[in-house]
Amino acid sequence: MYEIVKSEKLTPDVIKLEIRAPHIAKKAKAGQFIMVTPTEHGERIPLTMADFSPEKGTVTIAALEVGKTTKELGKMKAGDSVFSLVGPLGLPTHLKQYGNVVSIGGGIDLALMYPVVRAFKQSGNHTINIVGARNEKLLMYEKEIQSVSNEFFVCTDDGSKGHHGFVSDVLKKLIAENKKIDLVYAVGPIIMMKVIANITKPYNIPTVVSLNPIMVDGTGMCGSCRVIIAGETKFGCVDGPEFDGHKVDFDNLTARNKRYIPEEQVALKRFQEAK
Repeated sequence: MYEIVKSEKLTPDVIKLEIRAPHIAKKAKAGQFIMVTPTEHGERIPLTMADFSPEKGTVTIAALEVGKTTKELGKMKAGDSVFSLVGPLGLPTHLKQYGNVVSIGGGIDLALMYPVVRAFKQSGNHTINIVGARNEKLLMYEKEIQSVSNEFFVCTDDGSKGHHGFVSDVLKKLIAENKKIDLVYAVGPIIMMKVIANITKPYNIPTVVSLNPIMVDGTGMCGSCRVIIAGETKFGCVDGPEFDGHKVDFDNLTARNKRYIPEEQVALKRFQEAK
């Protein structure tokens, strides 16, 4: 059992949990994820680590409470225990001194963005970070990301904070201003990552995206997380989760991520009715 040492609501629908897991914290690297099973008979789901501390022996996850399992996590408090954690899984972010790195994130995936941009900064890069959300109240990890930014931009769909519009608008502006960009890193909704990749492709700007396919075991055995990269089948859990954004079949990923929606709705309804 893995004890929760801190529980915090980042937004009304996002729970942040710091969990004692020294063996995972010791080996964790930016960009990796863990498989989480909240209760003994619960579902196993992948969640990217929003932070990790070998010194404290803890890992931190953030989850959007949208389905049965994430709502289970949302009910957990400090002192409770998570039944199972498996990880760290996936390949870590490839780090080197690229130069100017533009990192772009939206929504719940800002939690993943933070350790990655921190690692880019620690690797000697000039970090240009663009964060976005539907409105100001849904922004998260803003201060943390800003703390490791050389340049920092905020976007909201409704204009309640920062640029009134999308994160892609800021990227387009940087390119139009002939800003030297050596790498773009994007994480967020599939459609957002697709748009970013389509913007950078004509300019041959290397672009890495962190994908979120449905996973069951997270170790390459089930094949549920298949993604198509440059026409070839890859597994998001062991070959990723990060891939060349210009080679990803985003339409296939979108379709595959919708295939269990009816079952997810049934599970959520049963969970809510059992309260």
